[in-house]
Amino acid sequence: SPPTIPTRRQNVQQTKPGPSLPSPAASNYNTTAKPNTGDRHTFTPAMAATPTTYCSSPALSGSLPSVRRSSSSVFPTRTFFRPVFSIDAPLPRFAVSAHSPDGASGPGPLKSALEADLGETGSSSSSSSVSSSIDFLTFCHRLKTTKRKGWINHGINGAESIADHMYRMALMSLIVGDIPGVNRERCIKIAIVHDIAEAIVGDITPSDGVPKAEKSRLEQAALKEMCKMLGGGMRAEEIKELWYEYENNASLEANLVKDFDKVEMILQALEYETEHGKVLDEFFISTAGKFQTDLGKSWAAEVISRRKSH
Repeated sequence: SPPTIPTRRQNVQQTKPGPSLPSPAASNYNTTAKPNTGDRHTFTPAMAATPTTYCSSPALSGSLPSVRRSSSSVFPTRTFFRPVFSIDAPLPRFAVSAHSPDGASGPGPLKSALEADLGETGSSSSSSSVSSSIDFLTFCHRLKTTKRKGWINHGINGAESIADHMYRMALMSLIVGDIPGVNRERCIKIAIVHDIAEAIVGDITPSDGVPKAEKSRLEQAALKEMCKMLGGGMRAEEIKELWYEYENNASLEANLVKDFDKVEMILQALEYETEHGKVLDEFFISTAGKFQTDLGKSWAAEVISRRKSH
């Protein structure tokens, strides 16, 4: 019988050949991938004929595009990549087969398959270029410097900005307790982007006399322009999806964030009443009876209760 040579515990490969291809690996290997339990696996001389490269995650990212979870059908050999985790191995390790359908070996076909699966490689792998990202972020600076017009109209000095308002809404989404059917992380995202179009159109208030449909049209056009500035791609599409979800009040998360929008406004009104000695009834009257969720109603009631106690 062939000599038995212990292998490193982390270097474990499991290969699943496609149905239309021969499966030499099935006869050459007398071991299967398993979690690192301290057992030693057996290596046979026949395995030496199989061109296989062992590499950890950092090494893989240096020579090939970053491997992400995807259908194995794009790989010529139908090889499934499975990380094998070990208590004493800080990073998962991958066994990458370099076989091609015609039996030739080499990284070329595999790399091409990976590139085709990922769609982009190298510095262009991001959904938007570095330059577009910085352009977008620089433009969003307007959200930090544009003051909320409702407070300006009431003579509030040092009024909050659009970004100030969205930030506290995001904090509300962060600290809220678990609610059945509500994705808290999605609430945070919606809060961050719900007024993003105001970087272009500004804070349009009811006192401006702009019809609701026209306001929505202007903001949609602004949103489209900002996503174009970002360079399109997955992140831009996510921003648009989140914005429309809020605009159309189309989910439980949107319902809750719309309540946070009103709660944040009346809380800010209470703070300005206290700081500036003003009476800002308008903001409490305009939101009365418009809260959709039990949480929104309870938070609003707490703010109103504190206002009455002053």
